[in-house]
Amino acid sequence: FFSPQVLLLAWAEDLECVPGFQQKVFYIEKPFEFTEDRLVLNLKFDDCKGNNKLTFQVSNPDFTVEGNGSLVALKNASEVGRALFVHARSEHAEDTAQIFIVGANEKHGALKEILKLEGNAGIPRQKRAILATPILIPENQRPPFPRQVGKVIRSEGTEGAKFRLSGKGVDQDPKGIFRINEITGDVSVTRTLDREAIANYELEVEVTDLSGKTIDGPVRLDIAVIDQNDNRPMFKEGPYVGHVMEGSPTGTTVMRMTAFDADDVSTDNALLRYNILKQTPTKPSPNMFYIDPEKGDIVTVVSPVLLDRETMESPKYELVIEAKDMGGLDVGLTGTATATILIDDKNDHPPEFTKKEFQATVKEGVTGVIVNLTVGDRDDPVTGAWRAVYTIINGNPGQSFEIHTNPQTNEGMLSVVKPLDYEISAFHTLLIKVENEDPLIPDIAYGPSSTATVQITVEDVNEGPVFHPNPMTVTKQENIPIGSVVLTVNATDPDTLQHQTIRYSVHKDPAGWLEINPTNGTIGTTAVLDRESPYVQDNVYTALFLAIDSGNPPATGTGTLHITLEDVNDNVPSLYPTLAKVCDDAKDLRVVVLGASDKDLHPNTDPFKFELSKQSGPEKLWSINKLNNTHAQVILLQNLKKANYNIPISVTDSGKPPLTNNTELKLQVCTCKKSKMDCSATDALHISLTLVLLSLLSLLCKSF
Repeated sequence: FFSPQVLLLAWAEDLECVPGFQQKVFYIEKPFEFTEDRLVLNLKFDDCKGNNKLTFQVSNPDFTVEGNGSLVALKNASEVGRALFVHARSEHAEDTAQIFIVGANEKHGALKEILKLEGNAGIPRQKRAILATPILIPENQRPPFPRQVGKVIRSEGTEGAKFRLSGKGVDQDPKGIFRINEITGDVSVTRTLDREAIANYELEVEVTDLSGKTIDGPVRLDIAVIDQNDNRPMFKEGPYVGHVMEGSPTGTTVMRMTAFDADDVSTDNALLRYNILKQTPTKPSPNMFYIDPEKGDIVTVVSPVLLDRETMESPKYELVIEAKDMGGLDVGLTGTATATILIDDKNDHPPEFTKKEFQATVKEGVTGVIVNLTVGDRDDPVTGAWRAVYTIINGNPGQSFEIHTNPQTNEGMLSVVKPLDYEISAFHTLLIKVENEDPLIPDIAYGPSSTATVQITVEDVNEGPVFHPNPMTVTKQENIPIGSVVLTVNATDPDTLQHQTIRYSVHKDPAGWLEINPTNGTIGTTAVLDRESPYVQDNVYTALFLAIDSGNPPATGTGTLHITLEDVNDNVPSLYPTLAKVCDDAKDLRVVVLGASDKDLHPNTDPFKFELSKQSGPEKLWSINKLNNTHAQVILLQNLKKANYNIPISVTDSGKPPLTNNTELKLQVCTCKKSKMDCSATDALHISLTLVLLSLLSLLCKSF
């Protein structure tokens, strides 16, 4: 039902005998199936010397070539690849023929490619004097070399003409692979070829005269390297790890394994088939998975019941995968890789408390973890299907308890976060539920074992007395008389079931101003309260007091007292600066700007009143002018001689009654030359206005 399409690359009547296949390239239409023992086509090989010891080898083991050159199928086959290669060898020659298997719509294009038709289809190219038929050379040939692989023929003989070969593999890198006998046209290969390195060589043949001048050509000579099965399949994309959810349906795809073969993909040399060589572990079934031999897809083949992570010996399976070329035949080369398949957990087991009731004991007034609640969960640890989430669903109206999950143990850590009071309640009962972070699968629900009760017993302890209120605040005026009552404190004992007495004492009194009656808690003053004291911050003085019960051992409570001190006008204003300097020839007689400050608070401070004490003598030497509420300026009324002068000044605040500070400003009159002030001699003069006035009075008295 099919016929070979024969291409003659030269006309026999024009040629002498050429050793090798008389036709090297065939195209046949792909049949539905190659039938066992049925002729495919006839091959003709002639070594021109009788074909002694002629043998044939076919690239596909499903075919053979009989002694008469008949290519037949050894068995029924539908998939044989895109090409077959037949290698023939005799005592005197060897050659390779190539059979391309094409579809009906591919034939025309393929024939045109081989015929090298130009112009309109069906018109052959013009015959040339040089005939260079394509040469096919199997890779990995063994020595000896050089080995004749083909022949170039010139139909027109010219005396002294020589063949010359050029191109990649001859005079271009890689150099020296091919050479031609310049007289006979025999083409030889000098070494073993590797198709995976270079699959095709495009050379040029030309004919030259004795002088080297080209007289014919160049003509293209194609050399194709025929693939041999010399490369094992390789898995290059590892590591190979796949995941499948437990309980998945039979036939669930887990992952795909893909190997690479460097041989010719159009031949069976690179036609791969996959197989599982080994599965570890072998339980619950030695055949948990199947691999598609052509695609490499690994799928589950056991029922969902067996794919149960919690009942498996291990949730990790390792498969040794084999890839074999030659379509998986025994003669094929193999490569292996390990596929790791992890059975992923789904939340098909709810967490369950290890017991229905837990006990805990805690002292009143104490916080922290009081009990760890234990649960069991058969799902995969450290996953959301295993991690527990605890909730208090009853018995915690005051939010005194909290529960958190221990991330390492999955236990529920129940804590007291608000201190418990034995006198209010000695027992607490909590109802707690546990769930997973991830939701359960639809057909699984939380049961009674996912809730538990916690019975908590509160132990009584001797608690310290409590001040009411705490802190305590009171406002007092500073400078109140010693012995004044500040406040009477009140402390009670929370241990209402115990009959105890309370004593009071001073715990911290930084300034030592206070005392407390140990029996009734009355606080009084032992010193003057001073608002301006360094122990007072922001007008507030703070002291601490203790209330001690009569328990064994006694318990203590601490109370804080804040006394806000009201200001009274008990501080005179101060003046600054107290020293000023001026040149004896100064043109600007404004000596200094004085400022005043007061430790008291407004209205016992500014505005301040600045005054000079009464000046005696024939003329006034200075004056003082108020600038604002807190500053005034001293002005000389004339230049003075170099000396020290003490100027009496009074400054008065605005308190009721007002307070006045009488002080002196020391004024140094200095000699100034070239912007340098010399006050050295003034210290020896020590002249003050008061002394000058006294001396004048003494002289006046003597004159009378």
